[in-house]
Amino acid sequence: MTIRNIIGFIATAIIFVVAILVGRALWVHYMDEPWTRDGRVRAEVVNIAPDVSGAVVELPVKDNQFVHKGDLLMQIDPSHYQIAVEQAEAAVAARKAELTMKLDDARRRADMDSLVVSQENRENASHTANSAQAQYQQAIAELDAAKLNLERTRVIAPVDGYITNLQVFKGDYAIAGQAKLAVVDSHSFWVYGYFEETKLPHVQVGNKADIKLMSGGTLEGHVESISRGIYDRDNPQSRELLADVNPTFNWVRLAQRVPVRIHIDKVPDGMILSAGTTCTVVVKPGA
Repeated sequence: MTIRNIIGFIATAIIFVVAILVGRALWVHYMDEPWTRDGRVRAEVVNIAPDVSGAVVELPVKDNQFVHKGDLLMQIDPSHYQIAVEQAEAAVAARKAELTMKLDDARRRADMDSLVVSQENRENASHTANSAQAQYQQAIAELDAAKLNLERTRVIAPVDGYITNLQVFKGDYAIAGQAKLAVVDSHSFWVYGYFEETKLPHVQVGNKADIKLMSGGTLEGHVESISRGIYDRDNPQSRELLADVNPTFNWVRLAQRVPVRIHIDKVPDGMILSAGTTCTVVVKPGA
């Protein structure tokens, strides 16, 4: 065997060994290391619904606009509610006058001699005064409710965030309790990484994580929590509340994916986060 053949054999053997080592490293990386391409940016979306009904007379916001907590989002027509406050104020004044009259009447009867006014009349006058007191308190409560309704015609932002998918316009009729717009809380962004169950033993709460967005940006975070349950599609509940077990068995068993919540530690300046976008999550065990 010539030297050239020996060198060729050694080179081939080295390439073969390197290929085996690289293949094993890639296998370990893809099968065992805790990472996933199935990541989603999430955020808390606050649905804004008015407490009172009425026409929208003012809409100072636009779609995708950033708003601060307490900013006016929309103004419901306050005319009817202002009239209701005035009516409630008049009712309070009337009840107060009636209460004063009943109290004076009860006081006069209490000062009269028993030969002039019977004990029954004294008690009736006292009960009538107590009833007038209760009606006066009820009128005050109705006035407070009318003022609250008038105040709630101003729909304000409960959090700092972004108006999204704005579908309400000036002149629309808003119904109490029905959401009219949504605000994405700017302080609530997090990431859900859906890890295969075979990789969960390498994931621990507190581990550092790199979040690589498809847009090219990279975020730093840490594992905040791991989901403790997912829906079992192969074992739904029957109408008799018994387990409906699928009798078939797949020869190829796919690993289930479990949601892992990743807290975003810092967002670089200028980076735009949008709930629903995809990303790759790489967890660093021991970090």
